[in-house]
Amino acid sequence: MISIIGGTGPEGKGLGLRLAMAGEEVFIGSREESRGIEVAQQIKEIQDVPSMSIEGGSNLKAAKIGDIIIISTPYNGHKQTLIDYASHLKNKIIIDVVVPLSFSKGKISTLPIPEGSVAEEAQEILKDSFIVGAFHNVSAEDLLIPNKKMDCDVIVCSNNQDSKKTVIQLTEKILGLRGIDGGGLHNSKYVEDFTALLININKIYKTHSSIKISGI
Repeated sequence: MISIIGGTGPEGKGLGLRLAMAGEEVFIGSREESRGIEVAQQIKEIQDVPSMSIEGGSNLKAAKIGDIIIISTPYNGHKQTLIDYASHLKNKIIIDVVVPLSFSKGKISTLPIPEGSVAEEAQEILKDSFIVGAFHNVSAEDLLIPNKKMDCDVIVCSNNQDSKKTVIQLTEKILGLRGIDGGGLHNSKYVEDFTALLININKIYKTHSSIKISGI
């Protein structure tokens, strides 16, 4: 079971859709149980996709029942969310997709994180979990179009090699995505920062840009 804490936003919803399409059991979590149930039902009702195993409910239930947990909250709720559910996240793989974006006068940048990156902040809070930074640069808009062919590399960073390998394999269950070993969590900062650059490029070209690593 893959649970998505904060799964009702575009990124969480899009990942939930694509992973369910790939045959994974998915649970969409939300601060409000009814909202999680509603979004899971919306995904089930998408036309022209195979039958999917997807349910929804509260973030608490998501934390309890998930074998692999995706964190997809806004950054301003990231730290407290992890603190609140820490006891249920022990010894689990935690995929953190959160980027600390700042929007000011039309400019998009990333906020400074004392630990270095959001993923490293998560590891500091969840000392008994296996934190993996991934999916930062995948377009949520494209994920939400089920027949849209993805064409993107996903840089996966973690201090735990086995967890990194698991997430790379999970990434490649989504057609068109390729997982790239990005090294340790300290490299997550650069991947998170690159998201802001992509968003600024998207504004210029009015598109949904992504990244491809050549030479591998």
